[in-house]
Amino acid sequence: MSIIRQPVCADNRWYPRDAAHLRFVLDELFANVPAQTDAGELLALIAPHAGIQFSGQTAAYAYQRLAGAAFERVILLGPSHYQAFDAPAVNHADFFETPLGVVPVDTELVRDLDAKLKLQLVSAEREHSLEMQLPFLQRQLEKFSILPVMLSHPFYLYGLGAQNECETLAHALAPRLNQNTLLVASSDLSHLHSYDAVTYFDQLLENLVVEYNLGALVDFMVNEGEPRACGDTAIVTALLTARLRGANAVRVFYRSNSGDVTGNREAGQYTVGYMAAGIYKI
Repeated sequence: MSIIRQPVCADNRWYPRDAAHLRFVLDELFANVPAQTDAGELLALIAPHAGIQFSGQTAAYAYQRLAGAAFERVILLGPSHYQAFDAPAVNHADFFETPLGVVPVDTELVRDLDAKLKLQLVSAEREHSLEMQLPFLQRQLEKFSILPVMLSHPFYLYGLGAQNECETLAHALAPRLNQNTLLVASSDLSHLHSYDAVTYFDQLLENLVVEYNLGALVDFMVNEGEPRACGDTAIVTALLTARLRGANAVRVFYRSNSGDVTGNREAGQYTVGYMAAGIYKI
């Protein structure tokens, strides 16, 4: 009997639980994104994972790039917010469900990677960083499978030691990244009680990402002392993996934060940053 992971975010707080309402919200977000044609081959996206009312518009800027795309598999990388795993972790479900339907897990790829680098297979989790990507993907791609990977060792806690896990995972994923497979790094950016600080630090991070300067980016993530991006290892792994496949350019489509969305930019207000970007081979 197939195992289906039930949605944990379809509670009207993260995104609408009603399928028709969810489709309407997504279509409105996509309608706000100017149509653009990209030069080069898109290998990976960076997208946020806060509640759709906060980061949904920024996420739409990333996923608008998939209009008309024919990716058959999506590798999702995101932080584990609630559970600490000893290794990259994958829910052992056969399908992930949202109000828009079920998405199959590429169980063959899960077994392949497990044999290569030893994943931690989990039977239950309530992680939102991966699930929040699914409605956007379901609205843009007709049929696809996923590899949902949760990472537990962020740079802001584990320092340079986290780089080994990023590099090991990147080398395992790179041979599987092809014209039919998209890589998505799920991450919000700064989490601070200051709109101005979030804007400042997120601009620094954006600059390093666009420069594709992985050494300086890792140094920034390690030494700033605050969690600048909760999915920092997802971002670095995506950049490493794509570079191994020939990527040489990053484009930031849009950046915002919760203060921009709510209009509350008062000093002391808790603020979270969001970024939409694409990693390309040009």
